[in-house]
Amino acid sequence: MSSPATARSRALLDTALAAAVFVVSLALLVHGGPTPVRAGARGLDALGVLLVACSAVPFVLWRRFPLAVFTVAAGVSVLLAGFGYPADLVLGPIAALYLLAANVPWTVRNAAVAAGLLIAYLGAAAYAQEAFPGVGLVHTALPWAAAWFAGERTRLRREQVTELRQRAVDAERAAERERLRAVNEAERERRLAVAEERARIARDLHDSAGHAISLIAVRAGAARLRRHQDGALRSLEAIEELARQTVAEIDQLVGSLREGDPEPAAPLGLASLDTLIAHHSAAGLHVELDLAGTVRPLGGTADQAAYRILQQALANAARHGTGHARIELDFTGEDFTLTVTNPVRGTPPRANGHGVIGMRERATLAGGSLDATRLENTYRLRARLPYGGHQP
Repeated sequence: MSSPATARSRALLDTALAAAVFVVSLALLVHGGPTPVRAGARGLDALGVLLVACSAVPFVLWRRFPLAVFTVAAGVSVLLAGFGYPADLVLGPIAALYLLAANVPWTVRNAAVAAGLLIAYLGAAAYAQEAFPGVGLVHTALPWAAAWFAGERTRLRREQVTELRQRAVDAERAAERERLRAVNEAERERRLAVAEERARIARDLHDSAGHAISLIAVRAGAARLRRHQDGALRSLEAIEELARQTVAEIDQLVGSLREGDPEPAAPLGLASLDTLIAHHSAAGLHVELDLAGTVRPLGGTADQAAYRILQQALANAARHGTGHARIELDFTGEDFTLTVTNPVRGTPPRANGHGVIGMRERATLAGGSLDATRLENTYRLRARLPYGGHQP
């Protein structure tokens, strides 16, 4: 829907068009068209001015009623010819026919109206001149045909431009939908990787928590067998019962995560690093291990996170590398730092791949950080983990 400013601009333009048609039509009636005014032609008078005005004024409404405006303008030309005015070339019907063809698809009805009005004009001119209007036929039919052809070409070109613009808009929308789909797919994969890693973390916590609580239950049960005061005995019995209930609840809540889990319940943490290295060495990956500083124990969460990060990093090195990997464990700083570097061929693991996302999630949940970079032909993964949480 057009704005008020646009509507006003169109109204002024249409009014100017009507005025131009009026002035030019009057000039043609006074001075004649392409040929001099014939002898016996009627001169311009009040009736002629009125008829010309009737053909020009409707142009202010041509946008809403193009066919009606053409019919009125052509009908006035018929009257002018019938009253004997020199109307061999009248601007009104020519301009109206162009506007009609340029804005309305040509139909049989439009063609019939135009042909009928042209025949009526020739008949009126023949009646006024008492002879066949050969000059009128040429000076009227040819301009009408040219106006129709020019209007039809204008309309077709406008439709072509509109179609091309719509195709561009559709292509842009399709590209935007594809971009959003790719973003959603990447976000879905990221969330899936995070969910998978959190499930593994939950299983690890289940193992460690279940083991610790089971030890509490065993020790509390052993203490209960000894001789103690009644209050201490009841406390130990309560500890034992609470520990057993906690283990049962953890089994019920987290046990379902083990369905379909192919990983064995092996001990997790840097204590199993030798086993991990031996496993990859047997598969053909040459692994070097360097230690910096005095080995310090890590808390349970950090220890498990370090093991899982090294496990995934070595798997990536075996998959994307050239058969060599170097592990550096640094205990000299305030935080524990582990670095895995390996030569790569082709494309290294993506920064938003499942493996890297999972390792980053591990480090973040343990209170640390992880970054992965490629330096020339070497891929480096570095994780920083706090020592906190260790209980001697």
